[in-house]
Amino acid sequence: MNAVIQRVTSAKVEIDNIVHGQIQNGLMVLLGVAKDDTESDVQWLAKKIVGIRIFSDDEGKMNKALSDIDGNILLISQFTLQASTKKGNRPSYLNAADPSIAVPLYKNMIDELQKLIGKKIETGEFGADMQVSLLNDGPVTIIIDTKDKK
Repeated sequence: MNAVIQRVTSAKVEIDNIVHGQIQNGLMVLLGVAKDDTESDVQWLAKKIVGIRIFSDDEGKMNKALSDIDGNILLISQFTLQASTKKGNRPSYLNAADPSIAVPLYKNMIDELQKLIGKKIETGEFGADMQVSLLNDGPVTIIIDTKDKK
């Protein structure tokens, strides 16, 4: 499971020109679920997302976590994060989880994040054609992979 985490001042996702999820100040998270991911990946990654200290303190240092700023999360499923570009120019998505695996893990991530931050997680819609827009603050973008826990 991997995630692209962006510190944002605003972010939204639209489906068929209708806003489906929207936040101010927080994290926009793109989530890619791999075919070998499990509930333990959800638990580890959710804690990492909520605890990552990438928000500025009074001295301008990235020292605060999401809870310190009362921030929000917009979570978007994105199977293309599992792309392999090793061979040729057309990405392969063989490592991406089948929806029978990915959907439950995506829903578990929503539940776990809601439990950890104590508020609703804004989301897209799994498998939908979505238009995502955001104002990246910094810019600050972090990539986390549960298979590479550095």
